[in-house]
Amino acid sequence: MAATTRSIAISTSSLSSGSRAYLSNVIKPQHCSFAPNKLTVNKSLIARQDFRVSAVSMASPTSEKTSHSSFLDRRESAVLDFVKYHGLGNDFILVDNRNSSEPKITPEQAVKLCDRNFGIGGDGVIFVMPGVNGTDYTMRIFNSDGSEPEMCGNGVRCFARFIAELENLQGTHSFTVHTGAGLIIPEIQDDGQVKVDMGEPILTAADVPTNLSPNKELSVVKSDLLVDGDTWSVTCVSMGNPHCVTFGKKGVQQNLVVDELNLADIGPRFEHHDVFPARTNTEFVEVFSRSRLKMRVWERGAGATLACGTGACAVVVAAVLEGRADRKCVVDLPGGPLEIEWREDDNHVYMTGPAQLVFYGSVPL
Repeated sequence: MAATTRSIAISTSSLSSGSRAYLSNVIKPQHCSFAPNKLTVNKSLIARQDFRVSAVSMASPTSEKTSHSSFLDRRESAVLDFVKYHGLGNDFILVDNRNSSEPKITPEQAVKLCDRNFGIGGDGVIFVMPGVNGTDYTMRIFNSDGSEPEMCGNGVRCFARFIAELENLQGTHSFTVHTGAGLIIPEIQDDGQVKVDMGEPILTAADVPTNLSPNKELSVVKSDLLVDGDTWSVTCVSMGNPHCVTFGKKGVQQNLVVDELNLADIGPRFEHHDVFPARTNTEFVEVFSRSRLKMRVWERGAGATLACGTGACAVVVAAVLEGRADRKCVVDLPGGPLEIEWREDDNHVYMTGPAQLVFYGSVPL
């Protein structure tokens, strides 16, 4: 005769730690035995009328001995590791994305992370991704409004310093970076500054892009732009992303004083002007000398920022085209100076400036 089963095994692997603790409190040791992920209960106990354990009672234990995990133990959601850098106050959340060609977060999540009150705070999120077409790395950016620009000058300097951190590089190093604006080559110098070959400026109106009428060279230089009743003289340049550079209103002889501008008011009117089908970054420029310029920027998708590397490059190109400056200039921004050179020998623009680590962190998504 087969032996009579005197006990029954109950799987506890799907129960919470609180439910398992509750069972151990209400069932006496002589009636059961515990093993990992399994509770064995005597049949005689289950048959008793006074023994009832419901799913509700296990999920909502009332015993004072029930254990609760702290928020530090609850890691159900994904966690994003990041490093924050800034280039002259233009700050970014850098993410190591080298194991995937898809960003670890969505544009909507980037907006939340960039929020300066409820998130980490930043002008954008930058991803270090695998290189393509023979390049060392790929750089992608989500702006603080969730849009994706072609590239960012201050961002690429931060990108370079982040690479040096990830790869534990010391001294002078350069690498090739694929961006939406094409090939960019940053070089970390011995003094910690980052020099970036930004490539050739794009001047053809259709490629900037702008719908302003071009001159005979198909570019837009010192053209009239009507903004809310005022006519501004503008030059349009692309550094892989569109820029509208102005040294002041048409017919006004005195130098533009950029600190007197209300960027929050005038900036969006340029950015969303219908002559810029892809919107535009806008630089307002004050000329101190042929080698020293001062600019304030309204960035497409980010608003007023402390610095804009591609904007500083566009400013020097525009100043040369308008006969206001030499090819090598220092450009003063609210966050500090950048050295910009538009070389005649290769037609490339070179930007040199700092990038500094702010802090490391991780955040639940």
